[in-house]
Amino acid sequence: MAVVELLMPKLGESIMEATILKWHKQSGDHVNMDETVLDIATDKVDSEVPSTAEGVIEETFYQVNDVVPIGTVIARIKTNSEEFVSASPTGLGSPNNSYRMHEPMGSDQTDPSEVVSTVTNSTNRSILNGNRFYSPLVLNIAASEGISMNELEKIQGTGNEGRVTKKDILQYVSDRKTGRSSAGPVQIGSKDTSSVNDNRNFGNNQSSAGRKEMQEDSENLSIANRQNTGNSSMQTVYSGNVEIIEMDRMRKLIAQHMVNSKQTSPHVTSFSESDVTNLVQWRDRIKKEFEQRENEKITFTPLFIEAVVKCIKKYPWLNSSIDGDKLIVKKDINIGMATALPSGNLIVPVIKNADQLNLVGLTKQVNNLANAARNNKLRPDDTAGGTFTITNVGSFGSIMGTPIINQPQVAILAIGAIKKRPVVIETAQGDSIAIRHMMMISMSYDHRIIDGALGATFLNAVAKELENFDANREI
Repeated sequence: MAVVELLMPKLGESIMEATILKWHKQSGDHVNMDETVLDIATDKVDSEVPSTAEGVIEETFYQVNDVVPIGTVIARIKTNSEEFVSASPTGLGSPNNSYRMHEPMGSDQTDPSEVVSTVTNSTNRSILNGNRFYSPLVLNIAASEGISMNELEKIQGTGNEGRVTKKDILQYVSDRKTGRSSAGPVQIGSKDTSSVNDNRNFGNNQSSAGRKEMQEDSENLSIANRQNTGNSSMQTVYSGNVEIIEMDRMRKLIAQHMVNSKQTSPHVTSFSESDVTNLVQWRDRIKKEFEQRENEKITFTPLFIEAVVKCIKKYPWLNSSIDGDKLIVKKDINIGMATALPSGNLIVPVIKNADQLNLVGLTKQVNNLANAARNNKLRPDDTAGGTFTITNVGSFGSIMGTPIINQPQVAILAIGAIKKRPVVIETAQGDSIAIRHMMMISMSYDHRIIDGALGATFLNAVAKELENFDANREI
């Protein structure tokens, strides 16, 4: 018999942890390959974790509502090793590579220190760097204080095997603010094969005390998040006639991300106005034909995305992120579109490689993702990897907005409501007043890297792109 360790899978860029919503299988239950073992949730999307082998659940390590770091063992499955290998010829099991397999201890069995991990480095990339482990709490503090990974590596850790603890990083932040430095050479210890495997599988192959320490860090992170969102354990007395409503899980996560974004990026918002008469009239003219031909309704959103993509190609810094003192310019243009859910919450599905899609392709992607979001059918990958975000505040009647940047991006564009207004226009015969379809657009951007000149230039380029829309364009 072999034991397969089911790990919390990698769920997308920047996601370091997930919350357990429901266990479908308990200890002693039989599970088939790819059968759902549990439901999990992140700040972006809910998802299912399938079994990576057929067998019996030997043990589960976390309970409902526990926050678990990516790459952590969440359950063990007893399985027949021969059957497992035959079911997974490549030896990699699921696409997520979210398991390890080893034989139980015995007189002729493998020692735990010689266990061969089949977890790829990318699975633990969010909490491991080389041989060094960083807890989600430490990474969260580092991100909020603008500490890069290179800088984090230099901090001397007082934890197990040189691990950087919460106390270490807070002391480093304090010393840095006062001009002192507590960073120094990192002592990792032995680098033989077994110790590397042990470090990479921290909390999995080590003692239960190690796993308990990781869970305590997760709990500390949750406490820190609650404190950042203004929650307190002290009971508050409310006067008058009030109704107290507890935030749901998703709203708490959204609130925390909004606070983190404001703490991370100095926000600047610029505004521009665009005459979109040609675009509106063109859509009114072709929308019935488009729906009959493509079996899709065309909204304004794919037209806005098309204009933004063209401008990003001219000003690529808007399609970037910041890592310490480095600007990471993204070559892939993945446009996130903020989508309101029936619950009132917000989610941002992502159109991957939007620059490679024509208008029909963009329309189908927009409609498919919007429908999936409203019906809670989004996959984890559908909300991952965004490089620039658009939010349509005009869909609810707002003429403009000051959106908050969707980290780790550096800019977000808000589209206001389209309104008919009398406008002065220039003609060959001179100025005249006409009724035009006018729209306000605004953009919030990270002033650490995007200055007012670049931000305003990009925003006006988008406005001009929409104004100059070809009214005679073919579908």
